Amino acid sequence: MAIPTGEITVTPEGRDLVISRSLGLPIEEVWARLTDPHLTAGWYGTWEGQVGTGNTIRVQMRFEEGEPWTDMRIDDCTPPLHLGISSTDQIGLWRLEVTLLDTGAATTLRLVHHLTSEYQLAEIPQIGPGWEYYADMFVAACTHTELPDFADYYPSMSGYYEQQTS
Repeated sequence: MAIPTGEITVTPEGRDLVISRSLGLPIEEVWARLTDPHLTAGWYGTWEGQVGTGNTIRVQMRFEEGEPWTDMRIDDCTPPLHLGISSTDQIGLWRLEVTLLDTGAATTLRLVHHLTSEYQLAEIPQIGPGWEYYADMFVAACTHTELPDFADYYPSMSGYYEQQTS
């Protein structure tokens, strides 16, 4: 069973879900796993389009039911430190940021999901385990280890995330 590590933090705009992972890899290698469409296929999904702040790309969510394609806007792309993306669907606006920090011996990945609506906050018992799963998928892809099983994240982490919003 996976152990939840995410935190819900209060911000001036609302709340953020923050999940961090540390990888004993150079920042450039971690950045490539985060942004190269051939490498993202191993932990999230492939994508197509032109890289660059303000551009829209199409992403195939390989590990979701039906492997759907979705449009994502690149809000900020500052290699190899920061990637901000957003997407709008029937639920509303999804805003995500990934920041990489080179500590010398390791690279720390910090994933932030800006909870942009009351609906997303109410759905955190499902959203939190999902991002924990994808963070660990990313680590497994970077370290060439076995990919995790979503059944180890949901529903077992739901209670943890429900408490985070109380």
